[in-house]
Amino acid sequence: MKERMKSILLLLLVIGSLVQSYYLIYRLPGSDTAAKAMNNYIKTDNMGPQEKVENLIYPDKMLIHMGGGKHTVFYPNSTFYSLINTRLKGRGFEGFQRRSVENMDWNKIRNEDPGIELTFGSGIPVSLLQRVMQIQPDPLFEAERINRIWIYNPPSDSKAHALFFSTEGDVVYEAGKVDLTVQDVQQHVDFGKSWIPYSMQGGGAYYLPEKPIDMIEASVEIGSYTVGQMQQSLFFDPGITRYIQEKDGSEIYTDSKRSLQVRKEQKWMSYTDPAAPPAGESSDNKDVLAAVDFVNEHGGWNGVYRLDLSGIGTEQSQIMFQQYYGSYPVLDTMNFHYGTMKLELQQSNVSTYERSLIYMQAEQQTKRMIKLPGGEELNAMLIAFNKESPVVDLYPAYLPELTTNGLKLTPVWAVKLANGQIRAAQL
Repeated sequence: MKERMKSILLLLLVIGSLVQSYYLIYRLPGSDTAAKAMNNYIKTDNMGPQEKVENLIYPDKMLIHMGGGKHTVFYPNSTFYSLINTRLKGRGFEGFQRRSVENMDWNKIRNEDPGIELTFGSGIPVSLLQRVMQIQPDPLFEAERINRIWIYNPPSDSKAHALFFSTEGDVVYEAGKVDLTVQDVQQHVDFGKSWIPYSMQGGGAYYLPEKPIDMIEASVEIGSYTVGQMQQSLFFDPGITRYIQEKDGSEIYTDSKRSLQVRKEQKWMSYTDPAAPPAGESSDNKDVLAAVDFVNEHGGWNGVYRLDLSGIGTEQSQIMFQQYYGSYPVLDTMNFHYGTMKLELQQSNVSTYERSLIYMQAEQQTKRMIKLPGGEELNAMLIAFNKESPVVDLYPAYLPELTTNGLKLTPVWAVKLANGQIRAAQL
């Protein structure tokens, strides 16, 4: 009987302890659970949607070589670009052989052999290209970064050739087996026959349209993320952040470890987390996936973006996502930061995150068609830039301007110079 009473008393003590713990954890004011705090940290309600890395990897342009010195250019999201890109994604490439770039007359191939040249800006790691193209694993070049894929038909050969150019500059890999016939390539090339003709400049450095090109000038209404939303998304416990007013008018929010700086006049934010990364090896592939996941969880993607790896491969990888409006990129300028998201990573851990707080509300916009100059008029505009530094790339783009009514997107020619600067050329 005594043992039974002891057991009942012990049971009552345990129940009382559990009830007391429940009230301490869930009923006292300000006592949210750790699990709830974690949910608050990654909450992205009312912000941008998530995106897959596969949708961020695509060529910045397609150069169509039609033989006889004739060329044209297709840009992302245009009809022929999308058709060719979709078809190429389903075709296989395997059996790679390494070749020297110096052994080929590239200008002769550009001018004489029908083909398609896909350019990827600063390059894409093979491991990421394999996510969007049927490239068979090959230890010969799996660690390379590819900035150009060139598929062409030599007149003296009965099969199509596919070349993958390394960003190292002196190496090219040729696929021994290409799931494309000569007729397939020629059909894609023929799409360019009715398009605006382009002339090759600077030994293939860039292409200049022989006629003006049509572009849309747009005024778009905008929305804006609030500082509260970004704090809720970026800080583990937003309730303990401190506010600091800087002399230049910017605002800083910090929890003593991380900091969020907001430039309200430009609606631009910069987040820094200097925490030391864990020990371990990193890779381009891991850094990119980590960057995409971070944006998915902290702001999302309001618009169309393309992956740009111009800063990857350094000790601290710099990854940029370039925003597009229609077929063309939106320029990020010194006077108005917009059009890009930038992240720095150390061993796949984000240490810096910069982006605009503005997003376009595409359903509310006004448009008008204008013409960007081409031919001699455009060439005359480029002479002044060439005096400063050689022109290495030329493409249509949008110059953003914040107005009282929203965001104005003005078509311009983006001129990339050998010194790394990008200038806007317009009438």
